[in-house]
Amino acid sequence: MSVLDAPVTAAAPAAPTTGLTPVFVRLKLTLLRNGLRQSSGRRAAFIASLVVSLLLAAGQVLGLVLLRGNEHAGTVVVLLTGVVALGWAVLPLFFPSGDDTLDPTRLVMLPLRPEPLVRALLVSSLVGIGPLFTLCLVIGSVLALAHGAAGAVFAVLAVPLTMLLCVALSRAVATANVRLLNSRKGRDLAVLSGLVIAVGIQFVNFGAQRLGQAGGLSTLDPAADVVRWLPGASAVASVDAASDGAYGIAVAQLLITVVALVALMWMWQRSLVKLMTAPDGSTLAAAEPSREKESGRGGLSGLLPEGRTATVMQRSLRYVARDPKTKAAWVTALAVGAIVPLLNAVQGTGSVYFACFAAGMLGMQMYNQFGQDTSAFWMVALTISSPRDAYVELRARALVLLLLTLPFTLVVCVVTAAMIGDWRSLPGALGLSFALLSSMVATGAVASALFPYSIPQEGAFKNVVPGQGGLAWISILGGMLAAALLASPVIAATVWMHLSDHHDALWFMVPGGLVYGALIGWAGLKIAAPRTAARLPEILAAVSKG
Repeated sequence: MSVLDAPVTAAAPAAPTTGLTPVFVRLKLTLLRNGLRQSSGRRAAFIASLVVSLLLAAGQVLGLVLLRGNEHAGTVVVLLTGVVALGWAVLPLFFPSGDDTLDPTRLVMLPLRPEPLVRALLVSSLVGIGPLFTLCLVIGSVLALAHGAAGAVFAVLAVPLTMLLCVALSRAVATANVRLLNSRKGRDLAVLSGLVIAVGIQFVNFGAQRLGQAGGLSTLDPAADVVRWLPGASAVASVDAASDGAYGIAVAQLLITVVALVALMWMWQRSLVKLMTAPDGSTLAAAEPSREKESGRGGLSGLLPEGRTATVMQRSLRYVARDPKTKAAWVTALAVGAIVPLLNAVQGTGSVYFACFAAGMLGMQMYNQFGQDTSAFWMVALTISSPRDAYVELRARALVLLLLTLPFTLVVCVVTAAMIGDWRSLPGALGLSFALLSSMVATGAVASALFPYSIPQEGAFKNVVPGQGGLAWISILGGMLAAALLASPVIAATVWMHLSDHHDALWFMVPGGLVYGALIGWAGLKIAAPRTAARLPEILAAVSKG
């Protein structure tokens, strides 16, 4: 009997195939593990960021549990859950997050069906520090509200539904905007979007400040009554309703989350199919005619010192004007740096010293100076053969920062003092701002040499490559704490003059802050230069990951 005549039942069973979801989860864990294996510093940064996140989550859970039984617990929990869901929708587009397993453009050439791909991406998105932190908040929220058997049942359903909704919302928004944000004009539009988000966060902050002046948590009840019917918070709100015996309302609120989750999954799948099958029009456009290069040293270049300093400064200024991510960081820093002191002044609750926030926001641009060069840093590295070359490179980058931030800081301080009417404190605020800005220049230069990280260019909503997120946050936060310590003498002198009623002597803080800041900045550049020259291979390897 031939093989063709053999009965079907005699055929050997097919080998079981591995589902796509476990593959994506293992892929994400493998990428994370391999990233941590590259250096002990990266492992330490990841562990430290994990510990800090868990400590913050534990504090949040404890605070929510302590709200149990409070008459305003439902209001606080519902609003908190709504803010968390909103954060999942917008923050991944503009803040360090994500990894290559969540970038659908990398999967275009693979023979994958949309339905299993969406499920795999959804489950793999639940792996990470961010989802773990959100899970702790959601569990703490339901613990604060659940009472009785009905409340416990709805709590068990609300936790996974809220988590899935947050992740699906984040991935749907990212997928729908990935092609727009990957284009040059789209990434420029993202600058405006990032500015809107930054401004919105500040308005939330000021709303929280005014909360205590408006009668306590009861003033939030009308807002909570609206938010509890929105998908991001309705599942958690159903726990509160079920605990109070309003079972019809609880079921309706839970169904809102279920319907929203199904709709998001459908929209996500449609966006994914379109992204992976439709041609990208940006690749079909005709190349723009080449522009003639201007010769000579006209314009700004004519005002800059000749040599390496002018070259580096022009390059850095072009980054600010042309690179979408650098531009977004600068626009956001300028906007938030002005909004915080000015809105506080408008509300009558501010101080001239709030203007120092502008110096702090702008000083952060000194960190990870080489990361913005990405893989092109090798051309810069070829020109650095000694600590002197590294010093001139860092000094020119610092001069660009000061060129943009010193006038802005001066204007913010003067406008804040005029709005508040406290001209006596203006010199102290100016001196303190100058000292703080120079201290951040010093620590930023050192951090750029010791803790470089890559800024991926292909992912419009990622600012740190996978495995370097903890390193980036430790670099920035550690540098800011060190800058505060370096500026402490000026801070102490300013506080002493206020406490001892020597307000006339505050004018000495302006030249004092400038001189002290110049010395600190010079010392920081001198310390960072030899370390930069010695660690060029490590810096090049770190910033080229993206």
